[in-house]
Amino acid sequence: MIACPLTRFTPVGLDELDAAAALQTRQDRKYVLDAAACHGLLAALDPATRVLEIHGARTFAYESTYFDTPGLDAFRLAAHRRRRRYKVRTRTYVDSGACFVEVKTRSGRGLTVKERQPHDAGPARLGTAGSFVAERLAAAGLDAAPARALAPTLRSSYRRTTLLLPDGRLTLDTDLAWTLPGPDPVAAVVRLDRRVVVETKTGGPGPSSADRLLWRAGHRPDRISKYATGLTLLRPGLPDAPWRRTIRHRLAPESAP
Repeated sequence: MIACPLTRFTPVGLDELDAAAALQTRQDRKYVLDAAACHGLLAALDPATRVLEIHGARTFAYESTYFDTPGLDAFRLAAHRRRRRYKVRTRTYVDSGACFVEVKTRSGRGLTVKERQPHDAGPARLGTAGSFVAERLAAAGLDAAPARALAPTLRSSYRRTTLLLPDGRLTLDTDLAWTLPGPDPVAAVVRLDRRVVVETKTGGPGPSSADRLLWRAGHRPDRISKYATGLTLLRPGLPDAPWRRTIRHRLAPESAP
């Protein structure tokens, strides 16, 4: 477990954070850092940076269940680096119990669009949200399989801290773990206990101030997807070309029975 020093930042509430930088359409950059590099980044951030705080807490537990077709169409679009691709998941905010179904699509220009709605059918099934998923995929111009063909493919859990930058958002994900869904109570788990997945989010193609700090420190964006990277770690026979370098050189997973 990695603890991130957050005491130097003043708090921001969720409503104010969303009003300032909801960024549902955005440019994402991800970095895999060790504890020292993460602490160095936090120490160098603009003093005007603020941290999301809810009821005194600044780090929150998340769980996601990803859905795909039997042929793993969503995964293969990413593996073959198709410019237009999608992800479907449920996201549960563990501390509050709130759950949403989310559809993420990637435009031809490389921007990520996230659309979501509240979900009460349980994290492991889409239920009536299948129509919402189908509508959003069609609106994005994706020739995707019918939503009824989607089934749970991967689960992830992690703890997230969200920072509001003067020019964007920054998230820090720690204690990341992946598991395959199914009835087996001792299914394989892959954990990244010694790494922080840092993600910058901006409203346009330009880098944020956090990106520039990372670049000056010698870090460059890493290819990592919580869905696709996790799936290739747990199912080694799948194509892994986009994430192979990150898996070999940046990740040090610990597997547990």
